[in-house]
Amino acid sequence: MSIDSSIFGFTDNDINSLLTRNKNWAQRTSALRPGLFPSLANSQHPQILWIGCSDSRVPETTVLNLMPGEIFTHRNIANLLPSGDLSSLSVIQYAVEILKVKHVIVCGHYGCGGVMAALGDKKHGIVDHWLQHLRDVRAANKAELAAISDPAKRVERLVELNVIAQINNLKRHANVQEAIRDRGLEVHGFVYDVSNGLCEVLEVPKDPEEAEYNLRT
Repeated sequence: MSIDSSIFGFTDNDINSLLTRNKNWAQRTSALRPGLFPSLANSQHPQILWIGCSDSRVPETTVLNLMPGEIFTHRNIANLLPSGDLSSLSVIQYAVEILKVKHVIVCGHYGCGGVMAALGDKKHGIVDHWLQHLRDVRAANKAELAAISDPAKRVERLVELNVIAQINNLKRHANVQEAIRDRGLEVHGFVYDVSNGLCEVLEVPKDPEEAEYNLRT
């Protein structure tokens, strides 16, 4: 399906036009919220950590209609949280222990290219090492996925299963467990539909292996 480029703002490949757009945005935002930028220059106090996909169609601040400073963000291909990934671990530690966010949202999205790649058998290069974590989710749920005859529905279900798996990974971290237990940190699963711009809350079942990962000081 072809994309109508006229619906987008950046169409002429002139990088200087981005600076003009930035200036216009800053002026509009300052007029709407005069104290915003001065306050952000001093500190940040987001209440939400958003863990999402790098996909350009899922910009968290825009999707949730929030302002700069309201969401602390980590994004990567297919919103994965591998146990040894220092990038996501560092973001989670800073958000939970220093910023003390009140909510963590793990958000997948329908039409995710990473999920579609993980369901196939084609080589893609370096990214295949990253998608191995997603293939692990696929393998763990192979019976359920095999029972879905519609390929599009199978992609959608793996998107959902991946969000559930990453939430389980997140809640196996000792600092997240402590924040949930001691100060009521809430963890949520979202799925974003790129076809209509809407987020839905995903029902996340209890991790059947939770007891094996519970840690206390």
